[in-house]
Amino acid sequence: MIKLSKLARDLGVTKATLYNWHNKGMFEFIKSNTNRNFVSTETYNMLMGIKNDKQEKVVIYCRVSSSENKSNLETQQERLISYCNAKGYRVSKVISEIGSGVNDERPKLIKLLKENDYTKIVVEHKDRLTRFDFNYFVTFMGVLHKEIEVVNNVKSGEEDLVQDFISIITSFCSRIYGKRRSRRQTEKLIKELSK
Repeated sequence: MIKLSKLARDLGVTKATLYNWHNKGMFEFIKSNTNRNFVSTETYNMLMGIKNDKQEKVVIYCRVSSSENKSNLETQQERLISYCNAKGYRVSKVISEIGSGVNDERPKLIKLLKENDYTKIVVEHKDRLTRFDFNYFVTFMGVLHKEIEVVNNVKSGEEDLVQDFISIITSFCSRIYGKRRSRRQTEKLIKELSK
């Protein structure tokens, strides 16, 4: 039997997330005599995506733009873990980050790009990794003999273009007006553009 704390640490999630997944029926706990929750080795391997040592070792990367969308991080994690398990990937870690896709100073992503202990990054959409210049990321990873797998390759529609535009305006307003006033300035500019 494996402790929940080890499973949470190895997956890069909190124990609360594991309890949520358990409540949604993704896996079962084993109760000990002392009423503690454990998982079987089989469940651990299933959640980690470990079926044999020859499989690719992947990192799941999830991102949302603001803390208002924080609950979406957990659902992104769930979908991507399920996807990787179905593909038989060995998930080495799950990385979640809050920050704009335009921001090139996301510490968790930078740290991940410097590491060498994985073969593939799995993201739900291209814009979860970056709003722009996705092909540079693909080229960079190719040079390192790694790849990026995008689960949902939907072409950017009008809504995505509007969101990209808003992200750019927010970024520049932050630089011009300061971080506090940037949101107000962005909202004002968007209202003007909507007329």
